[in-house]
Amino acid sequence: MIKTIFWDNGAVVMIDQKALPLEETYLTCKHYEEVIDAINDLTVRGAPAIGVAAALGIALGALGIPTDDPEGFRTEFYRICERFAATRPTARNLFWAVEKMKKHFEESGSLAPANVREVLVAEAVRICEEDIAINREMGRQGRSLIKDGDTILTHCNAGALATAGYGTALGVIRAACKEGKRLHVFVDETRPVLQGARLTAWELMKENIPATLITDSMAGSLMQQGRINKIIVGADRIAANGDTANKIGTYTLAVLAREHGIPFYIAAPLSTIDLSVPGGRGIPIEERDGGEVAQYQGVRTAPAGIGVYNPAFDVTPHRYITAIITEAGIAAAPYDESLRRLVAARA
Repeated sequence: MIKTIFWDNGAVVMIDQKALPLEETYLTCKHYEEVIDAINDLTVRGAPAIGVAAALGIALGALGIPTDDPEGFRTEFYRICERFAATRPTARNLFWAVEKMKKHFEESGSLAPANVREVLVAEAVRICEEDIAINREMGRQGRSLIKDGDTILTHCNAGALATAGYGTALGVIRAACKEGKRLHVFVDETRPVLQGARLTAWELMKENIPATLITDSMAGSLMQQGRINKIIVGADRIAANGDTANKIGTYTLAVLAREHGIPFYIAAPLSTIDLSVPGGRGIPIEERDGGEVAQYQGVRTAPAGIGVYNPAFDVTPHRYITAIITEAGIAAAPYDESLRRLVAARA
């Protein structure tokens, strides 16, 4: 199994996703600022993995707080939490993890700072390990939606690299393959930073799952030819009504899927669901540096001075979503009822 991120002897270790697929190297972060940098520059990415990175990074930060004065320790701990919360605005899992770490801090308030540090490390490691278990259960829940012989389209990377391990959308595909179903995956390259081409294709080849890489603009043609049976993608935040923010280009696929009568599935853990946001209009959309579009790996691909618009995500309205696969079950419309029921069941 691919180990995306983990705790090791007082440090946060993560695979360097910027180096893939050419190099499989790991980054060891010994200071929480290094984890923040890794989240910001996409060394680690994918909503669940960002959440795990935040939890581990906050624990790492707590270890480095130089005071044992309770009030000083508290002030610095909350400052570190706010630093992580300010990294990437769209991924709900980030804020879920920060809230979890704050909750455990408050619950350990009667302990000495030395013991609080131990509690925070233990909780961060638990969040990391739980993420893998959640993804495996999500795979078991979703594999029934896949038939033997299906051809599945994916977008961006929702595999082990987007989580602590195993994956969300790719986790469902992995579980179906393990069940013995013969599948073929079409992988959208996913502009502008090619998470599909660099990461999803790498994962599928590593596990010998048959796959074909396509450019984003080829997806509609394949649907028109009847060569796509299902589409499965991940999510960065799901509103209470089922509207879903995911990597830019997801909305286009959902509209095309509806036109061609193709089921369109979201696979995401409950921690991605944000019941405080009624609909997609309330989901904050991160806009990233235009250099990601105007150049690639330092090589300019567009004329200097051209204006660039680079939103990292778009929102797919719930009416285009066939079902949402979670570790607690599969939600179907009306999502404002089914999602609340699943979240309440695991509360």
